[in-house]
Order: sequence, then structure tokens, then C-alpha cells
Amino acid sequence: MPIELLTNAEMAKADRLASISGISSMSLMEAAGAAVARVAARRLYANGGRRAAVLCGPGNNGGDGYVAGRVLREFGFDVRIASLGSPSKLKGDAAEAALRWNAKTAALGDLTLEDVDLVVDALFGAGLARHLEGRAKQTVEQLDAWGGSTGRPIVATDVPSGLDGTTGEARGACLHATETVTFFRLKPGHLLLPGRTFCGHLTLADIGIPASVLGEIAPQTLVNGPDLWGPALRLPKLGGHKYTRGHALVVSGRMPETGAARLAARGALRAGAGLVTVASPRGALAVHAASLTAIMVRESDGPVGLSKVLADPRKNAVVLGPGLGVGEETCALVETALVPAGAEKRRAHVLDADALTSFAGHPERLFAAIGTAGGPVVLTPHEGEFARVFKQLRALPKVERAREAARRSGATIVLKGADTVVAAGDGRAAIAHNAPPWLGTAGAGDVLAGMIAGLLAQGMPGFEAAAAGVWMHGQGAKHFGPGLVSEDLPEMLPKVWAELAED
Repeated sequence: MPIELLTNAEMAKADRLASISGISSMSLMEAAGAAVARVAARRLYANGGRRAAVLCGPGNNGGDGYVAGRVLREFGFDVRIASLGSPSKLKGDAAEAALRWNAKTAALGDLTLEDVDLVVDALFGAGLARHLEGRAKQTVEQLDAWGGSTGRPIVATDVPSGLDGTTGEARGACLHATETVTFFRLKPGHLLLPGRTFCGHLTLADIGIPASVLGEIAPQTLVNGPDLWGPALRLPKLGGHKYTRGHALVVSGRMPETGAARLAARGALRAGAGLVTVASPRGALAVHAASLTAIMVRESDGPVGLSKVLADPRKNAVVLGPGLGVGEETCALVETALVPAGAEKRRAHVLDADALTSFAGHPERLFAAIGTAGGPVVLTPHEGEFARVFKQLRALPKVERAREAARRSGATIVLKGADTVVAAGDGRAAIAHNAPPWLGTAGAGDVLAGMIAGLLAQGMPGFEAAAAGVWMHGQGAKHFGPGLVSEDLPEMLPKVWAELAED
């Protein structure tokens, strides 16, 4: 899968640039419609079906549908096309595609689907400008109900009708496709929620747009995967040893909130940090010492104690937040940790959970502290924590929320969820799509914070370490399968490392 994701506007620009380079827009429509027809034909053959209906809308998406219908007919299938609106009102390439169909087109209200084996949805594309309403909304809802009640496949053209290709939001109504065929590059809405739940299986078709157009578009939204951050990954080297792979420090809360710190510490160790230490209040030393083996424990009470532990600049990545407690002391611990380690060392920080919530009433204080840090800072909020720290951004779509939060805070943002977005202050944003449903379990976020710190300790840049940690987190959960609990995640990382090393 190519790593670039194109917004609706960027995809339109790609079409224009292809035209400038001498590729006709009609040839792109022909290629797109043929790609949809091939997918539909594959599904019809697999199910022994012969009858297909193509529902065409009033724009270029409808034009793709006319091409798909014509190609399916050439394949020998019984094809009917119905149009939302009069075909005579189509313009440009869509009008030409309708002419080339050269057969009857029914009005949408006159088409019955009782004996249809498959429907091609070519009603509305990714660039839908407003919410569906009236006849359009009713049509999408009826088609969705037909697919749900019959179990027969719906193949969507570009996006399921009603889906915003940029944000992944449903515009008034949206149908659930069995398979979605899109072109040149995926769109953010194919991976973001709820969009991903509407798309079914995703098929990306090459329709002849040259990859060279991406140079001028310079897309900033990307698929999170090894192709994005692999070159920055620090695989062990023959001459390496524990001191060359960094030293991660996890700051623990008081009894009985110590489990979160141990989860983070185990995540950091399995992610490859050479050494990991838990900085523990005196009252929690015994429970940590009894529970940890490969991970060291150091006494650290309050900001003064933490300052003493951090006097050793070799501790080059710090995790604060898991089980730390909400309040002024946590704010002080964060500010202490963010004091630069010295000109010769750039210490990295991961702030999660309580380290974020403690600044809910005064986020500017947190941002000011981040501004003093000598190294990368990664914030890992879930939606609730994000809303507490970045209240003014709640109305923005997810990718834009994360981008703006990164710009305001000066940190890399990991906005967690089934579609976790990692955003950097320079505008880059990566969308994860490999997290299985069973990853939503207590403590999984603590492990993730530790994993990112373990990668930072090895010298990965902030954005790349955060994106890699998110992907490895999801991949570990996939390796384990249903029934996962957070303690299982670090133990799956050897399988993930083996996968990455093989690649």
C-alpha cells in the first residue's frame, strides 16, 4: 500500500496534473470504471451471480458507474443502470460515459433490486460537498437496508455514497459497502473512523495517474506503516550493546497505582531500550522490587528526588503519567523532567494519562515547559484527555485536531483510538489502520507510552518513534489475537521485531 493519503482537494489536483501531463480525463474515467467492473465481476463469478445493477449519481462518480456498467455488459452480465436525476443533465466526461453506455437508463425510483445479485454504488464520490438530504438520502438509506437484509454485495466506487473522503465522516447518511474500489491513492476517510467501517474491503486501482504528480502535491497525510518510519528504526547491530541502545526511565506513582508504571517499563524494554529503570516513591519500592527483574528500580520521591535521578544524563528517555496521580505534584514532576539534560544530551519525553490531565486547567503551562525541553516530546492522549488539554480544538476533524495540537504544544501528538493519528508540528500526520478491536483493554495505553520511550531511547526522532510505536502496538495485538490483556502486549514484540527484521 502506498503511504500517501490524498484529501479530496489533493486528489482533484492529481487529476488536473495528470491532464496537464497529457493523460485525458476521459481515459482516467474509463480506467476507473473498468477497475470497478473487474471487482464486481470477480464477486459475481464467486457467487454464481449474473445480474448487476449500477446506480449512477449526477457527477463524475456517476460517469465511472456508466463505464463500469458498460464493461460488465461486455463481460456478459445482465446489467441495468439507474440514474439519480436525468442523464441529459450530466456534463463533460460523465455525459460522454452515459452516451457510450448506449442503452436504456432507468429512473432510480423505477428500479427494483429483488432479483439483483450485486449493486455497484456510483451515486456520490469522495468530494460530496454537503450532507445528503431528501431523495438522495432516502436512496442511500434504502440501498443500505437492501444490502443488510439480503447479504448481497455492494461495490462502492471511490467511497461508499455519503462518506467524506477527507474526514471519514458520514454526511447525513452513508451505506455499508462490501468492497470499495478507489483510485491512485487511498484517502484519509478510508482509514479514519467511522469511514473505515463503511468501506468494507478496500481495493486500490492504478488508473494511469503518474506517481510524479505527488511531488507537486506534497501530501502530508500518510499511512502508518514500516514504509513510513522503517529507515529510522534502530535494529540491533553486531557490535552494539545495552549502553548503545539508550536508557529509559519510567516515573511511578504511589501505592497502589504502580502497575501502570511496570507496564510502561516492560513496553520500553521489549521495544529495544538497552536499560530501563523505574523511578519509584519510597513507599512503592518493595512492590516494584518484588515484581521486576530485568528492569531496575531507583528511589525517587517528588520533584527533588526525580531531579537527582535525572542528574545522570544517560537516562535519555522519560515516561511520565501512567498511574502517576492527578494534581500539582504531577505538574511539578513533568516540569522537572522537561528541564534539559545539558548541551551534550537531548533527553526525550513521553507524557501520558495523568501527566496530561494534571494540566487540564492550564495547558499553556504545559506548553511552556515543553518549549524548554532539549529533546523530542510526545503526548499520547486518548479522546477524553485530549479534550481536557485542547478544549478549543474539539470541533475539528481528527487529523486536523492532532495537527493543530502538535503545532500549539510543540510536541508530537498521538491521538489514540482504533484509528490512532500521530501528528508532528511540521504538518505530517500518520493514520494507523492495523489495530484489532481487542487492543482496547485496560493498560494498553501504558504499554504504548513505554514502547514509544523505548524507541526514543534508541535515537529515533519523535514523529517516527511515535508512529512506529503505534504500529508495533497494533501488530503485537494482532499476533496475540482475541483475549488479549495489556500484560500480553510486550511479550508479542519479539514476533513484531522478527517481522520487521525480515522485511
